[in-house]
Amino acid sequence: MASREELDRKAKEALKSLPQTLTVKDRMAIEHQEMPSQDPDVRKHNMDEVALGYSEDIAVLEAQRCLNCKNKPCMSGCPVSIDIPRFIERIQNRDFKGALSVIQEESILPSICGRVCPQEAQCQKYCTVGKALKDVDKAVAIGRLERFVADYNASDESVPDVKAPTGKRVAVVGSGPASIACAADVRREGHDVVMFEALHKTGGVLSYGIPEFRLPKHLVDKEIKKLEKMGVDIEKNVLIGRTRTIEELKSEDGFDAIFIGTGAGLPKFMGIPGENLVGVLSANEYLTRSNLMKAYDKANSHTPEYEGRRVAVLGGGNVAMDAARTALRLGAETVDIIYRRTRSEMPARKEEIEHAVEEGCSIRMLSQPVEILGDDKGRVRALVIRKCELGEMDASGRRSPVEIEGSDEEIAYDEVIVAIGNASNPLIKLTTPEIEVNRRGNFIVDEETNQTNMEGVYAGGDIVLGAATVILAMGQGRKAAKAINEYLKGK
Repeated sequence: MASREELDRKAKEALKSLPQTLTVKDRMAIEHQEMPSQDPDVRKHNMDEVALGYSEDIAVLEAQRCLNCKNKPCMSGCPVSIDIPRFIERIQNRDFKGALSVIQEESILPSICGRVCPQEAQCQKYCTVGKALKDVDKAVAIGRLERFVADYNASDESVPDVKAPTGKRVAVVGSGPASIACAADVRREGHDVVMFEALHKTGGVLSYGIPEFRLPKHLVDKEIKKLEKMGVDIEKNVLIGRTRTIEELKSEDGFDAIFIGTGAGLPKFMGIPGENLVGVLSANEYLTRSNLMKAYDKANSHTPEYEGRRVAVLGGGNVAMDAARTALRLGAETVDIIYRRTRSEMPARKEEIEHAVEEGCSIRMLSQPVEILGDDKGRVRALVIRKCELGEMDASGRRSPVEIEGSDEEIAYDEVIVAIGNASNPLIKLTTPEIEVNRRGNFIVDEETNQTNMEGVYAGGDIVLGAATVILAMGQGRKAAKAINEYLKGK
């Protein structure tokens, strides 16, 4: 693994060797630029950000790989329609401030999206360069360039302009990415916006779900402060569905429209024997204790956490990778990721899987947990794992795991973290029975407006989509905001 200094030196040399006018052939010959990162043996002992970010020269060299396609295929994979070739062209010309302004036309969270969004499954999936090289990993690194632009302009504290007051009031429930995007766009039109957050800290999944080593929390705080500078009123420790109901927000508090972005925060379990033993945790609880309540900062935090030495993480998504890598940083001696398919079927980002393995996590593939065993004190002592083989394709496009009878194996663990997904937050539905949901508990909304079956009540993000990406949630928030602004014109 090359150091940042070495990668920067190579980029400088490569830029000097480029012809003044680049042809398509010249651009295609430029190597994909590696992301400088902390050494795995060092980073697994700290909570500092793993990816160190591009230098100016690395960013410019990577940007030169962009062909500036006239039909802009990459934009078709961006949920908020950022003009990607235009912002990359600004980087090619070292106009980094101008590049940020292009991104901010559609997104207020570039520092966050550039870090945590799966660009390889979105914008980069459609990149002409990646398609020509028949490798999406060699596409132009759009996400890394977005992050670079945001970080380069970190001192920029400008906020979007706000129109004259309209006298209309909008409630935004939740403070995650969908709610942030919706609140910003509604406030821009001059409407009063009140954001309600159930916890003591804003940011939703950005704050409680994603570890510090992937997303430094000061970046989330900065985006929330932008909303406050725009005039958005934020009320914490208010649990809508308990403290106040949707109907009370409308009839008693006088809100003209409501956006619900409460996410998918109800953890799922496997339903196997032993899940009630001490030492079995949902990934939600585990990550919340570390990310939001700073259990990793033992000198300054009094947050209790279960100290496992041999840890099993059940699941193969990004949350499973986050939990496994957090376990290492909290002192685990061994961490095994238990997954019932193979590594190639894992839904987690390829980069996150690679980072987990580099740091020392092991992946037990084709393994299905069937029972958690406890000791005489009711604590986890082992996990019974049944081997699997891959069968026919299922609805997700992946081959279904088929358990092999008689292949059970007992493996010693003292902590089990369940990371197999989340269901939608049920509280609002319980106190607003008239709102329509599907069989999974997700709100049913109009595809064009994101309005629920209740007039003036909109929803977006994971509460509608199920567990999705930050940028998809933002896209939903913006779509709802556009509809809310239109709705309020007629009131």
